Amino acid sequence: MTLQGWGLIALFIIILWALAKPMGLWLFALYEGRRTVLHRVLGPVETGFYKLAGIDPTVEQGWRRYAVHMLAFNLALLLLTYAILRLQGVLPMNPLGLSGMAPDGAFNTAVSFTTNTNWQWYSGEVALSNFSQMVGLTIHNFLSASTGIALAFALFRGFARREAKAIGNFWADMTRVTLYLLLPICVVYAVFLIASGVPQTLAQSVDATTLEGVKQVIALGPVASQEAIKMLGTNGGGFFNANSAHPFENPTALTNLVQMLSIFLIGFGLTWTFGKAVGNPRQGWAILAAMTLLFLAGTSVAYWQEAAGNPVLHQLGVAGGNLEGKEVRFGIAASALFASVTTAASCGAVNAMHDSFTALGGMIPLINMQLGEVVIGGVGAGIYGFLLFAILAVFVAGLMVGRTPEYVGKKIESREVKLAVLAIAVLPLMILGGTSIASVVTAGLAGPLAKGPHGFSEILYAFTSAVGNNGSAFAGLSAGTPFYNAMLGIAMWGGRFFVIVPMLAIAGSLAAKKVTPPSSGSFPTTGPLWVGLLVGIILILGGLTFLPSLALGPVADHLAMLGGHLS
Repeated sequence: MTLQGWGLIALFIIILWALAKPMGLWLFALYEGRRTVLHRVLGPVETGFYKLAGIDPTVEQGWRRYAVHMLAFNLALLLLTYAILRLQGVLPMNPLGLSGMAPDGAFNTAVSFTTNTNWQWYSGEVALSNFSQMVGLTIHNFLSASTGIALAFALFRGFARREAKAIGNFWADMTRVTLYLLLPICVVYAVFLIASGVPQTLAQSVDATTLEGVKQVIALGPVASQEAIKMLGTNGGGFFNANSAHPFENPTALTNLVQMLSIFLIGFGLTWTFGKAVGNPRQGWAILAAMTLLFLAGTSVAYWQEAAGNPVLHQLGVAGGNLEGKEVRFGIAASALFASVTTAASCGAVNAMHDSFTALGGMIPLINMQLGEVVIGGVGAGIYGFLLFAILAVFVAGLMVGRTPEYVGKKIESREVKLAVLAIAVLPLMILGGTSIASVVTAGLAGPLAKGPHGFSEILYAFTSAVGNNGSAFAGLSAGTPFYNAMLGIAMWGGRFFVIVPMLAIAGSLAAKKVTPPSSGSFPTTGPLWVGLLVGIILILGGLTFLPSLALGPVADHLAMLGGHLS
């Protein structure tokens, strides 16, 4: 570990904390439906969308109607993308003449991008045409991200409103987020990436001749535009197979830093928006403090382990940290930080191969995802996932002080606690259930490249990434098979929508309640004690649930390494 490495981590956190309030103010304006400076230009576009769709944005929806409209919209997008991928061979903008995807592969990919997971079993530059990339996938990068933020807004209204039957209008929330937040930032972001050397062209490849006189085909395409929303929307699906380790996606140390900042930017801002929505910004800062503590703890372990390197190689005279699978232009600190960022935010982009991390260094991305998108999390999904844990934490606190639990003025009763437990239980049920099936059936065991604990970690990582809607991979698993495409597709859908529906039910229940003023018996939810309780509840639940599987995978792998065995 170096002072420069710790300086990078510190700079990263300082910049994000400084940007949290400005981004939160922008998001709060959209949450309230207020006009912004962009309405002069984009307002007519928004109005035109509503007229074409026959939607009245002023008519609000109860939680059931909000959920039905959201599910129907995402199902329609899934079917559209599935059709595009299957018919790729006869659609335009396909200069390489690529054929359509097989049914299982198209199903997996369509579900993946619909759920904001962006899991990729294929190499994008040789499997997808420009039309499939731009129309089939990039559209999801915007709309799955805006859906997540819209859902966060709905839960915020549940906490903020008094005796209300509605939690907003899904179509208005999603449209405003897309038009006035994601699109403007991504236009500026894409121009920055183009200026930094990221390609943006409709040409799918260019021929080059190497110094040895060998012909080489270099893949190109509309990379910068997809890269911008890939990061800002915590999507993570790469235009190229190497993702953000590819110089055409992430060419310099500056682009690497900007990409990491953009992954966390909206997640940080939403915490401030929540505090503003409930009338107490300190509530948002408390949530952000708990998220930051969890993130720094994981990042520190990952950096420490990667900088320490492999003791077996040290005994052979190979000194230094673990640089296997990492880009030299980034180094160990930036690679460990990126791995922690992308899995803490359920983004899935990678600038190094997680399969090549040390056992405990690779365990941190696993833990980040297994904690349920609460360490910053995906755009929108992170904050509403965290608030589910906050409901459980305040329930425990209520038991401690001997009175009905309260959070931001709303009584937390049995209905909310049951729904929160139901939503949180989805992750371990589907992660451990899918992993156990894949670990015993022949089709599942054919996937891992490695054997023993590391092979088990590859399977565990795949299902953790899918259910957690992350999309990153250990890279050692051959997942492009009918078995894994089907199993992981189901896992991605369940991990997204089986959490959302109970969360919306909580929003509807809370919105209908009166506000209870705090009293001397109320448990404070803005100070260090509350932050510590939140962190403790999250770690205890995650530890009790996933520790046995981690012991079989990365922990056993680490102990084997200490014993001199490499696999």
